[in-house]
Amino acid sequence: MVDYGLQDRVALITGANNPQGIGATTALAFAREGAKVVLVYKKVLRPFDKNKTDRNGTDRYYQANAGDADIVENKLKEMHADYMIIESDISDEDAVKEIYSTAIDRYGKIDILVNNAAVDDENGFDTIEKITQSVIDDTFAVNVRGSILMMRELIKRRSNHGRIINISTDAAQIFAGQITYGASKATLEALTRSIALEVAKYGITVNCVAPGPTQTGWIDDELEKDVIPLIPMGQLIQPEDIAETILFLASEQARLITGQVIKVSGGHAL
Repeated sequence: MVDYGLQDRVALITGANNPQGIGATTALAFAREGAKVVLVYKKVLRPFDKNKTDRNGTDRYYQANAGDADIVENKLKEMHADYMIIESDISDEDAVKEIYSTAIDRYGKIDILVNNAAVDDENGFDTIEKITQSVIDDTFAVNVRGSILMMRELIKRRSNHGRIINISTDAAQIFAGQITYGASKATLEALTRSIALEVAKYGITVNCVAPGPTQTGWIDDELEKDVIPLIPMGQLIQPEDIAETILFLASEQARLITGQVIKVSGGHAL
């Protein structure tokens, strides 16, 4: 077993209400390593068919993201983890300050930030011919502004151990069909590099994980058959694959790794 040196560290993870998602899986991984975890989420309300939520696909995914974090909380309780859960909106500056104040009142510090929360457009308006101002504004509000605000607040309230891990997507640089979502993630990668240079003097590392097609509940059997041939290693990425990479970047072993974008994609979108 690898000792990541995370015992009693405090990790703040956004976008953590989907029990099959990267955020929830990462929270459980940190708890397993003895870290205290702060889960932040906001319900994303989209229509879904309850009769189809018993299997992977958009209905299961939309249901999970429209709910609270009760399933994740039950798992943390079973682990006897030290945790807190906050429902909030990271795109709002005052809300971000309140998130940190609440967490620091409880734990005294935040050591690690995992910027996982993100939104996209499910109506097919994220192409250059269909794009609307609201899609642009809503996507960048969370994926870029929210991520910046969360990073800024961690840096302002830094402890003696600083790790920021942003979550991008492996197709960020070329994402036809989801141009605003892709652009927001490419922006996050650029921010990762720039902010890493700015905060290196504090001993804070800033890195980015770019997942390939990951089974967070949204890939149904039909889509899986279409996607698998596009992944050279021949299998979907699992949330645990992303979580283990995040643990490493948050660890003592990664103390001199900063400004990097690491694709965990099985060779997809290289």
